[in-house]
Amino acid sequence: MTDRQNTYARFWKCALQVNPHGYSGRYRGQDHGLDAEAYAQALLDACRKQEIDVVGLADHGSVAESETIRQTLTAAGIVVFPGFEVATTEKVHWVCLFPEDTEERNLERYLGKLGLTDPEDGVRPSKYGGEDFFRVLSDELGGFFFAAHAANDNGVLKRGQLEHLWKNPLLKAAQIPKSIEYLDAQYKQIFLNQNPDYHREPRVAAINAKDVAKPEDLANPKASTFIKMTRPCFDSFLLAFKDPESRVRLKHQMQEQFYSRIESIRIEGGYFDGLDARLSGHLNTVIGGRGSGKSTFLECLRYALDIQHKVPDAEKLGNQIVAANLGKDGGRVIVELCSANNNMEHYKIIRRYGEPPRVIDKHKNESTLHPRNNLLPKAEFYGQNEIYELAKDPGARARILDRFLPQDAEKQSRLGAVLRSLAENGEQLDKAQKRKEEIEIQIAELPRLQEKVGQFKEQGLEQKLQLVPLLEKERQLVPRMRQEVERVQDARRHFEDELPDLTFLSDKALEGLTHADRLRQGRQILENLAAELRRKLDEIDTAAIAAGTALTPIAEQLKQAMAESAAQLEKEFAKLPAMAGKTGQEIGRAYQSLLREIERIKPAESQLQTANAAVDELKQKRRNLLGELADLRSARTAAKRKAVKKLNRRLTGKLRITVVSDGLRRPLQEFLQCLPGVGPQKTKWVKDAPELTVMGLVAAIREGKDALLNKQWGLPPSVAEALTRLNAAQLHELEAIDIEDRVDIELNVSHSGPDRFRALKRLSIGQQCTAILHLLLLDNPDPLIMDQPEDNLDNAFIAERIVKELRSAKTERQFLFATHNANIPVFGDAEWIGVCTATMDGAKMPPDRQGAIDIPEIRNHAAEILEGGKDAFTQRKEKYGY
Repeated sequence: MTDRQNTYARFWKCALQVNPHGYSGRYRGQDHGLDAEAYAQALLDACRKQEIDVVGLADHGSVAESETIRQTLTAAGIVVFPGFEVATTEKVHWVCLFPEDTEERNLERYLGKLGLTDPEDGVRPSKYGGEDFFRVLSDELGGFFFAAHAANDNGVLKRGQLEHLWKNPLLKAAQIPKSIEYLDAQYKQIFLNQNPDYHREPRVAAINAKDVAKPEDLANPKASTFIKMTRPCFDSFLLAFKDPESRVRLKHQMQEQFYSRIESIRIEGGYFDGLDARLSGHLNTVIGGRGSGKSTFLECLRYALDIQHKVPDAEKLGNQIVAANLGKDGGRVIVELCSANNNMEHYKIIRRYGEPPRVIDKHKNESTLHPRNNLLPKAEFYGQNEIYELAKDPGARARILDRFLPQDAEKQSRLGAVLRSLAENGEQLDKAQKRKEEIEIQIAELPRLQEKVGQFKEQGLEQKLQLVPLLEKERQLVPRMRQEVERVQDARRHFEDELPDLTFLSDKALEGLTHADRLRQGRQILENLAAELRRKLDEIDTAAIAAGTALTPIAEQLKQAMAESAAQLEKEFAKLPAMAGKTGQEIGRAYQSLLREIERIKPAESQLQTANAAVDELKQKRRNLLGELADLRSARTAAKRKAVKKLNRRLTGKLRITVVSDGLRRPLQEFLQCLPGVGPQKTKWVKDAPELTVMGLVAAIREGKDALLNKQWGLPPSVAEALTRLNAAQLHELEAIDIEDRVDIELNVSHSGPDRFRALKRLSIGQQCTAILHLLLLDNPDPLIMDQPEDNLDNAFIAERIVKELRSAKTERQFLFATHNANIPVFGDAEWIGVCTATMDGAKMPPDRQGAIDIPEIRNHAAEILEGGKDAFTQRKEKYGY
């Protein structure tokens, strides 16, 4: 049943107190009616049904009936730890388990060592008291023991006055009926280390290991505990109890978590040809000497997922790595994952070098989804030094908070729409203002022209040439008739665009809907409406064409009539007396031209009213948009402050976060730097100017230079001068700049004693990156992948804070780190460690170099490779047990 090829540590279900077929009759007075072989087979069937992977055999003071069970279960792939249950002189019961290859004769010898030689008297106490028993069983016999039914009869806590046994470091585990929460208050305090008389470090691991007297007992949740191991064996089992916080779970602690997981990575061709890594859903680490391929492994994964680099240098290096290791052979990367963004569905991503990634769904169909955008949209990937670049970028720090904010898509969409509308409004307002100014210039000409007309009138020409103004007025009216028809036709075309679009009610769209029939009825009504309107539009077309056709001969007739009138005028001009050196015809034509210009300008007076109304309407719309923008920005700030308040509670003693309204002023600086005479040096004041906002700046600009200089912003006079020269279009552009809030982060740099918070800019590089990592470890359903985070992290903080957070966070999120730092895989208790080695032909990471620290070969490689080497590992073993 157990997977001997498993390459990462996972929880295996273990029933650690299974008794032989005669136990029920001897100690319970109940005969289940099965002989030894049938009982063993029934146990096997129950193990399969309950998915139990490891069994501990523990009859009272005897091993006489265990061999049949062991052979039956072992042959089926279940790992069996043989053993027995004994009592010490204090009459406290202990379950003792031994390696899976321990022979029955050795177990009998162990019983003899404990003074238990009569299998018929299995409940007789050993000759040893508890402390001597602990020493003999652990140090001399190489076994493992736990306190049976610790809070019940014959239990180490129930007996009382045995604090010294509880506090003995050789005691690793104690059996309880259900969970710690269900214990009586006095026992609960002891298990939680809240009773000073029983306090110890580390705490005793609580396990469920109910006596199994008959096969049906295996279905009881109280009978089994979950132990994390790479592949079940006694050595891994022992190691689990050296770190029970990470490696021992009760049934109620095994709730399924829904977050994305990269399940496997395969590489075909190139430097890592043949690599097949099957990852844990928790903490994964890639280790290896320098140049062994750790970065290559992660960059190939990044390439497959199409996750962008955060800085140009990292992108350049990453592209070079992928090109060098996949490009020559046309290699490809194959990633299997499940996506929280898509209801935990499984997908396969295949990306060949030089091609876009392909996504294949569970039905083996090519999908339109994208790995980065759709499957792992919140995945975070940091190559070497990229986290430092993030720490330096205030805008990037602010974006880290985005995932902690309530995802109000409607407000986000509205904010974008308002900004777009403001840009459009600015363009429209600029055009409307220019049009108004053009009309005003035209109208300004009228007094001068009319004065000249007055001069002609004084000469008596008005009566002689009465036909001139009439003809000029007619000349303006004739084209207007055709324009009115064209205006109707334009309106008709626009109206046609607004007819009902019924795609949203198509048969395909309605397929499977509960009330599809009624929706089809609504569609029919709209179809009738559209058909009726099209008939009306056809009538408009017909009427407009008819009007245009009818106007054509009239326009021709008017043209001919006006030509005849013009010829008559020419005759009248010839009759005019010469004056001031001009002939009569020249005088008449000048008068005609003057009146023509006046008639052309006269309509502008009514157009000015329209232009003024348009400008006023656009200005009002702009005021409304700016007000809405202010409200949306305020709501955004309020949401950030609320999120930060919650974050600060969660990060108590680690980080302190502050939101500074309108703090990210880089867009404003970039706008100002484009102005004549204003360069980067003259915009430094923007960064730290108190209470500076875009709207406040615009208001001061409109008041003038003195108002700008009177503000406590510290802007140079030359910049104030440049700002007052901004035209309307530039002011509109300035108004629409979206200045976001800045996030200020302070790190508690105290390792002990009172908190001492220090601003990010006053921290070392390692401390800055540590502060950011505190945020990155929080609340994200998609993986966090980092290449050698220790390069930019403070080592003390890794050991004291980051590893602790990793141990907690890894149950709800997947992590993958390439590292030289032993703290991460060892103290973080990485479920998967992949050991990279380089050869002349490429890099390797075979299955036997994948696993957790409980695999001896992995442990040896880790000791050789990781920071500090074997000496450091020896020190860790002495201090922490592994």
